[in-house]
Amino acid sequence: MRAPLVDLEEFIPGLAVELRYATARHFLGQPLYDSPRALLVEPVARRLAEVEHTARRHGFGLKVWDAFRPRAAQERMWVACPDPRFVAPPERGSRHTRGVAVDVTLIDRSTGREVPMGTDFDAFVPESATEHPTLPAEVLANRRRLRDWMESGGFEGIASEWWHFHARDWEAFPLLD
Repeated sequence: MRAPLVDLEEFIPGLAVELRYATARHFLGQPLYDSPRALLVEPVARRLAEVEHTARRHGFGLKVWDAFRPRAAQERMWVACPDPRFVAPPERGSRHTRGVAVDVTLIDRSTGREVPMGTDFDAFVPESATEHPTLPAEVLANRRRLRDWMESGGFEGIASEWWHFHARDWEAFPLLD
């Protein structure tokens, strides 16, 4: 399915975006993106808007750290971290390079601060696993809340990264660049 990419900040008013790969604040330590715009294909952006609406009803919001990822950025990431638990091989393509995946966390709407999730984004450590057994109850509750809302919005996560979610029907969308 070909669908246009939309800018999430324009498409979802009030959405918090901190596109980490447009900065040096990630595991590679240098910008990978030329633009700080978070993009998703429109049908998936609509789903994310519904999740944001649900989160707001409960006093939370979403903060987006990554969305569509150009192939060149995927290639650079793979060279730096050739571990398929955390980075998809470029020849296979990432769900991010289809414009159907998003890396997110929850924020407290009253303060704008991220809620405790136990690790930072792109922390390639065992504690990044969605259900890591040694994490505090508050962290596990926040991760479950995020996962439950994302799943109810048509997304699914991966076990190794609590922050990563992609559209359940991701295979219906082609690789983009």
